[in-house]
Parts: sequence; structure tokens; C-alpha cells
Amino acid sequence: MAVNILRDSLLDALKDIPGTREFHLHLLVSAPRKSNGLYPFAHPRPRAYLQDILILVSEQETPDSPRLIVTAVEANVYVLPTTSCAVLYVSKVDSSGQGTRPSPTHRIVHRLVRYYADPATRPVKARHLWVHLFARAQSQYLLPNSADFEGKNPLTDVRLCAWWKRVLGEVARDMGSVKDMKSRAWYILPGYNELEALNALGAVRGDTDPWTYGHPYKQTDIPLPCPRDETHLGHFIPSFEDDPKSRFMDDIAYTTEGEVKSPIKKRPRTESSTDGSHKPISRGRTTAPPSTSQLTAQPSSESISDKDKDKPADPTVRELRKVPPGEFWERMSFRQECVAGAITGFFVLAFSCPTSALPPDDGASPLEPLPGHVAPRLNKRVITSLMTTVEFSTRERAMHATTAIESAIRGLCDGLVPASAPTSRVGAVPRPRAPLLQVPGEEGREEPIERTSTPPPPPLSIEPPSTPPRRKTALPEISPNPFAEPVATMDTYHGHIYGSIAVRNPAAVKEIAAPAPPVTVLAVRKKKKKTT
Repeated sequence: MAVNILRDSLLDALKDIPGTREFHLHLLVSAPRKSNGLYPFAHPRPRAYLQDILILVSEQETPDSPRLIVTAVEANVYVLPTTSCAVLYVSKVDSSGQGTRPSPTHRIVHRLVRYYADPATRPVKARHLWVHLFARAQSQYLLPNSADFEGKNPLTDVRLCAWWKRVLGEVARDMGSVKDMKSRAWYILPGYNELEALNALGAVRGDTDPWTYGHPYKQTDIPLPCPRDETHLGHFIPSFEDDPKSRFMDDIAYTTEGEVKSPIKKRPRTESSTDGSHKPISRGRTTAPPSTSQLTAQPSSESISDKDKDKPADPTVRELRKVPPGEFWERMSFRQECVAGAITGFFVLAFSCPTSALPPDDGASPLEPLPGHVAPRLNKRVITSLMTTVEFSTRERAMHATTAIESAIRGLCDGLVPASAPTSRVGAVPRPRAPLLQVPGEEGREEPIERTSTPPPPPLSIEPPSTPPRRKTALPEISPNPFAEPVATMDTYHGHIYGSIAVRNPAAVKEIAAPAPPVTVLAVRKKKKKTT
């Protein structure tokens, strides 16, 4: 299924928005690639394919007015063929406050989730879809310094969680009316019970409330993405970047009996000796061989009981087995991200349909790029440029940022700027091109490394807000992708990436409260005293 349908669907979602203006949309969907980080503690680790999504919506009041980016959305899609599941993770949503109200953010996010939830439009081969989201109020996410713009009014923690509950709840109710479609919705506000959460977020608009307060790991109606040959925490909870529950799971995995353990190191590289045997390569001081007492202290294979044989060799699995999902969420309320004085929310949607509701299988590989897909490094380059080289603190800077980012996307498709070229800062003096060296651990990625003692200039904008980085789990290397990365062209740009729509609808009518009826104040008449 061609990915340009998503671009057209997003534009179609804006046709009824109130006001007279023109929207310009840029959609980048990366080609599938192998990923092993969704369930890093699962044994065996399931095979997954990852795609990146970036949506940029700019607004133009009149044909002569400048364009201004008003909405930015970043998401990731994982496909697990073993369980016929897909996972949509909406990682970041931001608005600049530069456009006319109402903002298109609500419609864009709603249509994106619904597009993947509906089996008739779902662009990946999966019967079941899981949608994950972590709601945390911040002044800015994808648009640097937009919080300094006086016209931007970021939602508070309560209003943000209520906004996400309303948007995702609308999708759940829409899909609940589809024939033979199962739709479920769960949410948790760490540190709040169900009654407190209802009082905090208010009632849900609509005839039915699709939400269940709690986690989805007890239900059996919709299969979980990860196969559960074992029942420990690493098979239930997926891991995403910049997600507090993933960091908490890392802490549990590497904490043994009150001590924090480092990830298991890889086995030392061996070299062949003259007699054909292998010995480890030692670097530095030579370690003395173990004594006889040390050798006898080690248990032999015959002395290991059957119970110990069943235990996995990886100590992280033993720790994850000790914490059931219910206890995990109870302890989650004591984490730093959830006790900082602001309400945070975890939202999960699940959709399941029969095989007959999906398009017929064409036999193509899930790694094969489709028309309109771009190289993952092109997508990453645009996001890096957006978050490090431009800013949105004023209208003039937002105009310049919009022009720079939209021109960069077009230029990358037109071949004007190579995808591996370094990003130049605004107003920076051109410097000679640095040699491109391969970065270890990232196949196919090149980074410019300048051999000079002069430190690089400071970044133009403030670093976007983020939580502490996760511990990097030692994961096995991924085999290379059998398909070459797609090359974006101007046909890709006009046919799949860029699109625009002009709307001319009545302006939104503000609800004016009816004047209160006049209140008649009755004066108390005092009884006159009789004079004698």
C-alpha cells in the first residue's frame, strides 16, 4: 500500500478546520529497517522492523504571507511478524503558537492514529495494533525556543493528559463501531487511583467511555506484541527512547540485591595459537591463573540442581521475574518523572481485526521500501536540523526557520545537499568539508570529524528538554538490510512528501456565556421602636 495515502489523509483531516488559510504539509516516512531494541530483555528477542515518521505542518494566512510551522509530530512504528502486531509510539508533539486558532494539531494527531488503527488504511502487515504514549507537560519539544513566543500557551499537566485522553478516546470510539473490530483503551496516572484520576481529568465527552484505568497486561483478548514463552517484565513492557518506564525497567534489570550491576560485557576476543587452540587477548597486566582451591570452589555441571538449570544465565532476567506488572506500575509512581509535582499519564490503545479485514498478502518482504519511503538518515538529518539549527522564539525567526527546514527537505530530495553532509548554522562562515569517517556501531552512517584543535561553536538554540538517558543494553549486532536505501527524488517530493490544501470555512464561533439574570436584593426593613 502506497504511503502517499497517509499524506492525503492528513490533508483531508484539515479541510473542515475553521478559518481561511492554506496549510503546507511535509511527511517523511523512513524505509523499514531491522531493530532489536523494542524488547531488549526478552528471551528470545523478537524480530522487529522499525520506521520513523515526521510530520511538519506550516500555515499561510494569505498567498502573500510567509509560511510558519505550526505543528510538528514525531512517531515510530514497529512491526513484529511473529505475533502479527504493530506498535505505534507517538514520541513528540509540539506546536509553535504562530498560527491562527484553532490549531491543526488535534486533527493531525487524531488522523495519524486512526489511519494506522483502521485495517482498511493500515500501511503495515499486522492484524493487531498497539498505540503507546507518555504524556508529560513541557513548554517545548520539537520546536526549539518556541516557549519564548508570547503567543504560545502550553497546556498544563492536567489539561495535557485530558487532551490526550480526549483525542485517543475519539479514535477508540470510532474504531469500536467498525465491524469485527476489537478496540480497547487503558490509561494510568502514576500516584493516582481511579477516582482521583477521574476527578483530575474530568468526564469524557461522548455516549460511551472506552477507557479502563490500569495496565493492559492482564487481558487476553488482544495478543501482546512480544511472544511470552517466559513471563517476566521484559516480555510485557516495550522500551522506547525518552520514556521513563523504559529507564525504570533498566534500573530493575541491573539492580541485584541492593547493588547496581553494569551490563554484561562481551566475551574477550580470542586469537589462535600455534597449536590451533584459542586464548583471550590480554591487554595490560597479565592475570595469574586461578589456584587449585579456586578451581575446586567452582560448582561442576553435575552438582547443579535441576532448579538452577531452569534459571537463565542472564541475571537481568531473574530480577525482572521478581517484579510483576502490577507492582511495576505501583512503584512507577515513586519515580522522579512522576513525583516532580506534575501529573503524568501513560496511555495505551489496542485494536484487533480478523485476517479477512486486511488487504490480501502480496508476498513482499516487510523490509522492502515502498514508493515514497526515504532513507532513515535523511529523516534523522531533518529532525537534527529542526532541533539544533533553528528556533521559533519570535515571528521573524519562525519565518526563517520554516524557510530553512522546508528548503532543506526539498534540497535533499533534489540532490542539492547530500544526506551525510554536516548541517551549517545560520550565519556561520563556510569551512572546508571535513573528511567523512564511519561511526562504529551505526552501519551506513557517516559523520564529519574535523581534525582540528579549535572547539566547535556553541549551538544556536537551547537544547530541547529531555529526561536522563537510558542505560545502553548490550544488544547483538543486526544483520544488514537486504534492500538498498531508497533515494529521494523530486518525484518522491511532489508525489509523497509535500502537499498543501487551502481552506475557506466560517471562523470558529466563540461561545459567549449568557448574561446572568438580574438579582433582586431585598432590603430588610427594621421595625421601628415605639416611643413612650
